[in-house]
Amino acid sequence: MKTSWNLFKTQFITYGGYKTVLNGLLTTVEIAVFGLIIGVIIGTLIAIVKVMPKYKKLPRVLDKICTVYVAFFRGTPMVVQLLLGYFVLLPSLGIAADGVTVAITIFGLNSGAYVSEMMRSGIQSVDGGQLEASRALGLTYWTSMMKVVIPQSVKNILPTLGNEFISLVKETSVVSFIAVVDITKAFRSIGDANYEYIIPYLMLAAVYLILVLLITWGIKVMERRMKRNER
Repeated sequence: MKTSWNLFKTQFITYGGYKTVLNGLLTTVEIAVFGLIIGVIIGTLIAIVKVMPKYKKLPRVLDKICTVYVAFFRGTPMVVQLLLGYFVLLPSLGIAADGVTVAITIFGLNSGAYVSEMMRSGIQSVDGGQLEASRALGLTYWTSMMKVVIPQSVKNILPTLGNEFISLVKETSVVSFIAVVDITKAFRSIGDANYEYIIPYLMLAAVYLILVLLITWGIKVMERRMKRNER
């Protein structure tokens, strides 16, 4: 164990492995944060489509499109989606994009499928009278949803959104499949240098654990603040 630690310390400090780790950590956080933001936007739009009345043809068509979208991204593994996006879809469209951009996009699209169900349940948990009252005041359906119903539903599903963020952080470990150097790839490269993986992987687990604990703490702080605002 002492030898493994000495090899890790040499690679991490003497040969500048910490720089790769820091860059990988920033990449991991960047993909997870922006992926969640995109997911919340897409998920909210899908949820609104799901709960809106289906009296007209357009809402029914949109509902079917959203159903297919959710089924695909919830029914296929994240790594398959990354490979399809990076090696199949973008080349066929003639679009040049770096791995981080592709990862953020795919993570956002994937998250949107899951957030849509969370948001839908959140919307349905809000008293229906809220929507009716805002419509009675002359607001359109979409304005009523975005300014009255959605803010209340987000407060109800905040812990679930926190869990989604944690899942995104941990799932970034697969982005190395499209040549992105995240925190997992960074520690693996340190292990590859000496073929000693015990310390690098233990440190990797510790970093993920710290990230999850920080996110959990942040969600709890936000929940307490929202509860104080209700008084």
